[in-house]
Amino acid sequence: MKVFDFLDKDAIKADMKSTKKEDVIKELVGLLSSTRSIKDKASLVQTLMNRESLGSTGIGQGIGIPHAKSNCVKELVGVLGVSKNGVDFDSLDGEPTYIFMLLVAPEDAAGPHLKALARISRMLKDKFVRDALIAAKDEKAILNIIAQEDGKS
Repeated sequence: MKVFDFLDKDAIKADMKSTKKEDVIKELVGLLSSTRSIKDKASLVQTLMNRESLGSTGIGQGIGIPHAKSNCVKELVGVLGVSKNGVDFDSLDGEPTYIFMLLVAPEDAAGPHLKALARISRMLKDKFVRDALIAAKDEKAILNIIAQEDGKS
C-alpha cells in the first residue's frame, strides 16, 4: 500500500494554525470536508475525540495519527497537516506534535485502515522524512516528499 492510495492530494496543509488537540482535529476534519462531502462534521470530530479518549494517537517523535471509522466516508481517506510550532497532543513521549495524518475509514474497512496506519508509521519513523515534512514550505513540497517515499516502497 502506498500513501497516495488513501491520502487526498487536495487535503494537505503545510502550516496548520491550531494550538490545541481538539482544534487540530477540527482543522483536519475541515480540510477533509473541503474535498469530500461530509454530512456531519461535528459528529466526525466527536468520533475522533472519543477515539482519543481511549488513548492518544500522538505516537511520539512529533507524529499524530488521529483515526476513526465512520460511515461519513465511502472509502479510506487521509489528510495531512503540519504545524510549524508543534501542538501538545498528549503524545506518548510528552513532546510536541508537528505532523498530523488524519485517517477516516468506513465502518467495514478494518483491513485497509490497519494497512494505512502501518504504512504511515513506516514512512514517518524516518527522521529525514519527518524533518523534511516539518521544513516544507508549501503543500507542493509535502506532496513531493511523499511521492519520493512512495516510490521507495
